[in-house]
Amino acid sequence: MQAIRSKNTKIEVLLGKILWAKGLRYRKNDKTVFGKPDFTFKRHKLAVFCDSEFWHGKNWKHTNKKIKSNRRYWIKKIERNIQRDKEVKKQLKKDGWKVIRLWAKQIEKDSEKCVFKILAAIKLVN
Repeated sequence: MQAIRSKNTKIEVLLGKILWAKGLRYRKNDKTVFGKPDFTFKRHKLAVFCDSEFWHGKNWKHTNKKIKSNRRYWIKKIERNIQRDKEVKKQLKKDGWKVIRLWAKQIEKDSEKCVFKILAAIKLVN
């Protein structure tokens, strides 16, 4: 568990390098923005989250059946993460922010498409 990082993960570093190379400037894990998004573009009011499939419950109805040990703990923990993600998104939208959530595998396999989503959200692409 101690090897699990909350910031500067492999996927964040990968996405950050590509964004920087495209000339985009951002803040990482900005504590002044609700939910501490992985990347924030304050001028454009855009918050980007890079979520791992396990910790944030991608396809949770199917994935939770795969957990074999300490099920009660892990299911409670991940369901709370899913709920928190919804609360953060709702609050940010209420505050006028655009929210993009990207999955780790999506970033690893098709990072250019992820960057395109971000560029489109800040209207740098047609």
